[in-house]
Amino acid sequence: MTVTAAFRLAPLPLTALMLLPVSAPAQEQPIIVTGTGLADTPATPAYDITLIDRDALTATASGRLEDALASVAGFQQFRRSDSRASNPSAQGITLRALGGNATSRAAMLLDGVPVADPFFGYIPFSALAPERLASVRVTRGGGSGPFGAGALAGTIELASTNAEALGPLSGTLLVDDRGESEASATLAAPLGAGFAVVSGRWDRGQGYYTTPADQRVPATARAAYDSWSAQIRLVAPLTDTVELQARAMAFDDRRTLRFEGADSSSEGQEASLRLVGRGAWQFDALAYVQARNFTNIVISSSRFTPVLDQRNTPSTGLGGKLELRPPVGGNHVLRLGLDYRRSDGELFEDALSAMTGQVTARRNAGGTNSDLGLFVEDDWSLGALTLTAGARADRYVIADGFFIERDGAGVVVADDRFAGRSGWQGSVRGGAMWQASDALRLRAAAYSGLRLPTLNELYRPFVVFPVTTLANAELRNERLVGYEAGLDLTPAKGIDLSATLFDNKVKHAVANVTIGPDLRQRRNIDAIHARGVELSAGIARGIVGFRGSAAYTDAEAQGSGPAAALDGNRPAQTPRWAASATLSLAPAPGWSLAGTLRYVGAQYEDDLESDILDAATTLDLYAEVPLAQRARLVLRAENVTDTRVMTRNQGGSIDLGTPRTLWIGVTFGK
Repeated sequence: MTVTAAFRLAPLPLTALMLLPVSAPAQEQPIIVTGTGLADTPATPAYDITLIDRDALTATASGRLEDALASVAGFQQFRRSDSRASNPSAQGITLRALGGNATSRAAMLLDGVPVADPFFGYIPFSALAPERLASVRVTRGGGSGPFGAGALAGTIELASTNAEALGPLSGTLLVDDRGESEASATLAAPLGAGFAVVSGRWDRGQGYYTTPADQRVPATARAAYDSWSAQIRLVAPLTDTVELQARAMAFDDRRTLRFEGADSSSEGQEASLRLVGRGAWQFDALAYVQARNFTNIVISSSRFTPVLDQRNTPSTGLGGKLELRPPVGGNHVLRLGLDYRRSDGELFEDALSAMTGQVTARRNAGGTNSDLGLFVEDDWSLGALTLTAGARADRYVIADGFFIERDGAGVVVADDRFAGRSGWQGSVRGGAMWQASDALRLRAAAYSGLRLPTLNELYRPFVVFPVTTLANAELRNERLVGYEAGLDLTPAKGIDLSATLFDNKVKHAVANVTIGPDLRQRRNIDAIHARGVELSAGIARGIVGFRGSAAYTDAEAQGSGPAAALDGNRPAQTPRWAASATLSLAPAPGWSLAGTLRYVGAQYEDDLESDILDAATTLDLYAEVPLAQRARLVLRAENVTDTRVMTRNQGGSIDLGTPRTLWIGVTFGK
């Protein structure tokens, strides 16, 4: 068996931040408000987990969440570029080289709510400000708990921070050497025995040229971006054991890529309510609603005029979960629950003549996906040994699919209505953890998982000129089977080491399969098989800190029939090696200095391995220096060595990632 490996960040404890009321009678127990979900179960460490604390989230050279996540072994976006210089629909995330297309095979949750776009499955990174977060937990491997149907490759859980950690007023204002700016502000205050947090962020700039100098034409444009997001979060106790959490967010993100007029936008509004009970019968009840939209204009790379106007892609996501932990005793922690997620949306797009600009076709397509999951999981503590097992049963429905096309005169040329389908599918996971000594913990786990194809994969064709990728309404669900074993070692205080071997296989994986010149289609291939090792190290000694991770993954696509040409190839957009190392210094109170060296191995652009993206090594720097009691000077440097980072290579037509970028500004707050 071939194996894969990765370094992971040192296990950092999730902070259970709390806010106490201003005063309480001496005879009464004070109400504790955390703003978090239920506590971790005893077997949580049985799986391969990385924790990122608030300091690591907010001290990146780019100020972006995806930059912090890139330090986690096995984490990968579809494109190497961040959310300032990529099409939003290409912002899918995965773990363990189980990618190959732009959707997300890993689930991301914010305070328990799924984050992925209901239509596309991408992550709206520009709306997820790191300064609003307390921590991030990355769990690799298929999930069987809440919303496990989307956690094919793993789960990334974002936890919001609270008023006490933020202070009454905090914010940041920075500008870079191209005149781009980043501004954020947060107001936080006690609200009775609870708290309220209101925050906003605005990022804007002309961007850099993603096109190499020798490929630029008069129509070439910088990757301009303009995005804002705003959020309000309320947390209040209803009783001494029951807590209400409410959150509402809105965002808008506009970008231009490669050519003048190649504009895209994504916007969204969402709201959620959560009840958390921490009494004898613990519970976590959640309900949410999301409204999203996406637009995109495709420009011809030969005539530099619009050829496709994806003018409207409205979608809605709604759902919720209920988890119950009854007091079963006997060293058991039992979790029972159900979750529901429904996604519906449609696209409206116009095909345009590159010569005249006249509409040649109008297309409308869409559908509805839903999933109802029932889950049970039990942890059994037996001294130094902890056993865990869980199962899910998912009732999925893919329905109401359609594709309608009219010519420029409005005459219907295609009217396809796709048969719906539904069924039950089960998934399981189990693991064991043995605390062999104070310094050594051994663990092993096995799991299966499920992912429904997105509405985008089922019904929306797209163009990255000159390549057209067709949708496929007949796509099957993806299924994961995986195994892993690892150890966590603490040889001395402040030193944490981790290693994990894994073998994961996604059956019926959805891939963009080449079927003709400049033509691909989303199709189920036999499997994507990834085996490897993940390694991580964390050191905290005095004023010096170190976080390192590395991943080696031997991944291959397995195809037959129409997909036989890619059999044995490496999945698109998946490097064999990836590594990150951050060295930090705190020479005096309030001072923070850090440098991050990151390596991404070579990877292929496409399924047939015809176009390669070269390996790249980048260096980022970060410094924070006290100016006054609550204000600090911030200096950031992205890609200090100005390394050429290829993010796209389509037959020699290349896009590049962030060049050397220098930032200066101030941050203030607690």
